[in-house]
Amino acid sequence: MPYVRRQLAALTAALAMSVAGGAVASPAYADARETEKTATATGYGGAVSTVDPEASAAAMEVLRKGGNAADAAVAAAATLGVTEPYSAGIGGGGYFVFYDAKTGEVGTIDGRETAPEAMPNDAFIDPATGKPYPFTPELVTSGVSVGVPGTPATWERALERWGTWGLGDALQPATDVASRGFVVDETFRQQTLDNKQRFAAFTSTSSLYLPDGDAPAVGSVFRNPDLADTYRLLATEGTRGFYGGPLADEIVATVKEPPKTATTDLPVPVGHMTTDDLAAYEALDQDPTHVEYRGLDVYGMAPSSSGGTTVGESLNILDPFNLSEMSKPDALHYYLEASALSFADRAKYVGDPAFVDVPTAELTDPLFGKERSCAIDPLHAAVKPVAPGDASTYDGVCPAAPAALADEKDTENISTTNMTVADKWGNVVEYTLTIEQTGGSGIVVPGRGFLLNNELTDFSTVYSPTDPNRIEPGKRPRSSMSPTIILKDGDPFLALGSPGGSTIITTVLQTILNRVDLGMSISEAIAAPRASQRNTAKVTAEPEFIAAYGSQLTPYGHEFTPSGDAFTSAAEIGAATAIEFKPGGRMVAAAEPVRRGGGSAMVLKPSR
Repeated sequence: MPYVRRQLAALTAALAMSVAGGAVASPAYADARETEKTATATGYGGAVSTVDPEASAAAMEVLRKGGNAADAAVAAAATLGVTEPYSAGIGGGGYFVFYDAKTGEVGTIDGRETAPEAMPNDAFIDPATGKPYPFTPELVTSGVSVGVPGTPATWERALERWGTWGLGDALQPATDVASRGFVVDETFRQQTLDNKQRFAAFTSTSSLYLPDGDAPAVGSVFRNPDLADTYRLLATEGTRGFYGGPLADEIVATVKEPPKTATTDLPVPVGHMTTDDLAAYEALDQDPTHVEYRGLDVYGMAPSSSGGTTVGESLNILDPFNLSEMSKPDALHYYLEASALSFADRAKYVGDPAFVDVPTAELTDPLFGKERSCAIDPLHAAVKPVAPGDASTYDGVCPAAPAALADEKDTENISTTNMTVADKWGNVVEYTLTIEQTGGSGIVVPGRGFLLNNELTDFSTVYSPTDPNRIEPGKRPRSSMSPTIILKDGDPFLALGSPGGSTIITTVLQTILNRVDLGMSISEAIAAPRASQRNTAKVTAEPEFIAAYGSQLTPYGHEFTPSGDAFTSAAEIGAATAIEFKPGGRMVAAAEPVRRGGGSAMVLKPSR
């Protein structure tokens, strides 16, 4: 009966609370919440790993009631829209990768946001100065940065292709959490404070996330009844209620006339979205990328994501080398160099394939990877940036003439969230979703309870006709999201992904190497300190990585800069989730033990 008493206490507290959103201190109410985080869980019957215990519990509830991995993933994603609203939600987009146990095949859905049809090439140029808007906080806090959201369409399409539940049923756990509230932790409060200037710029955002001018207190209960109502709308009307009707009108009005406060100094450039843009949005079915590595089949997300091609190419570059027999510094040196080479090719070739002729097959060809591996000096780091390879002509033989260097500035931000889900039938989901920067555009749609993305800042800021990631109407900006499913002898071996902007690619790559080549368990592979070489003069690395390996890698010529940026107070790279599949149906769900406050791994039937 303790559970029943907790639920009665929660109901009593809920009835006593105001119908307005925001945070309320209520210890008895908080007792009913999922707050405990476990970084590793081992067992049977289904597993989930997310950054948040409420989201993991939502997935577990669906699995327990007979839903499959696709159903559970949508439930968890919708819950993350409540509890991780600065990283994901229905105002954003993402990529959904599914292993179908019945067919043995991997399929994907591209739910990336799109540019409005009226968006001009010079959308990021301030007409008053003729120069680009400063990236932060001006451009990222704007209507012009908002892409047409793809997340609701992704959920509906995933359930159509692979699910057994309807959208309304899958949304119910998240609707409950939005209504009854969740316990505010230090990460949520700090992310709110990190965005205080931006959130204070909008009446709708400040009233929800800055009640009385401050971020919600740690330990208080935060409710979002407006979002609960929005989820109920989707449950009743499906995505028609999002991409058409009054809500579509309100989204467009918010983009074109952001609800600015009278006191903000931010310019908040307005956007170009129309209701026709929303009505025309489509989540795209795609084939995954595929490479073989150490006898494993590695499947990832094809463009518009650059994750599958870049992770895949990096693995092809490393495949000729026996990293497991190298010293740790040698293996890390090869990892950093391979990443730089693949990032050079990413910048040169990858964009939205509906607008750019992306050589996906060539970039993931083992012969191209072998040829690119010739550029690695085992004793010396190359001077960065390195030139891209020529994907139009290669034969796997050294040396090869480089292509012209791409001119790229990394504008992808570090937020986003990721989940991994598996069910008792053997289906697996790897899903990365985002609203771009922590807090997205900073704009809550008034009365609807969700933030709009600022995903269009992933386009190159300055238009160039030769840039594959240039702004174009209707185009999807290039992403680094890298949801990955790995099979061994045709069966799931490992599924993983991470948030982290362009460091997503290196986080996924390094975690694979840690697990496959360096002998770590999946939990150790996730917990290990990270470094990210994205074809830059210095390697961005967590302070723990620099302390552990910096002195051993500087003789190769690697230089390091500590991670951390202007958008958050954290110096972390990524926040990975994973599930490893063991013999006999046993699953090991692994989440971050520390990063972003630690993640939440759960299994349906824990091992004794």
